[in-house]
Amino acid sequence: MKRWIAIGLLMLVSVTVVVYETQASDRAFFLPAPLGGMKIVVDPGHGGMDGGASIGEVVEKDITLALGKALEKELKRLGAEVVMTRSNEEDAVAEHNPQATFPTIRARKVADLQLREEMIANTEADLFISVHVNSIPDARWRGAQVFYHKDGHVGGAAVAKAIQGAIREHIGNTEREALAIKQVYLLKKATVPAVLVETGFLSNPDELKLLTSKDYQEQMAEAIADGIEEYVDSQMQ
Repeated sequence: MKRWIAIGLLMLVSVTVVVYETQASDRAFFLPAPLGGMKIVVDPGHGGMDGGASIGEVVEKDITLALGKALEKELKRLGAEVVMTRSNEEDAVAEHNPQATFPTIRARKVADLQLREEMIANTEADLFISVHVNSIPDARWRGAQVFYHKDGHVGGAAVAKAIQGAIREHIGNTEREALAIKQVYLLKKATVPAVLVETGFLSNPDELKLLTSKDYQEQMAEAIADGIEEYVDSQMQ
């Protein structure tokens, strides 16, 4: 009889340990996703005829698309719903309004910007993140920098500072601060907190190698997503 009691107790303890370990390992399943309920518009800069900056055969629109897709994946992992302004090498017009025709390249560019602006409003987004890379004649400049519009949505500054801080912490290639600017149309017109992330300089040989690396693109996407998560957390305090 004692033997069966001992066996029963041993089985009970074993079952208890298994249940506890299973619950511990799956605990994340019961926690809310960090960005659950958020809808974020990710805007890979340029596209189509508008290639943006370039160095040799490396063109900005290709890097921003790769970065945008990496960011989309990371934000979805954190529970956000993501809307992409473009998901292929063409511009937003070609993807979302392929039948449209325009008399000039400038007219198409204006329509493309307006379409991206409409996507922010029509999707009822919570945030707008535009991804770019930089290039200037002086090869010494390097490092990512996040911009918001001086006259844009009031929340833009907080988002920009959170993302800039996350890039400084996780990437470590810059001591720059988030900066207010007045030139970017979409940052001014966005009806939600909006930022533009210049992820580095194609004109810097070292950063050119990094920006074309999948591993680095994923690291940058993770840093941007971490900054967004920090911003969201700060709004809940």
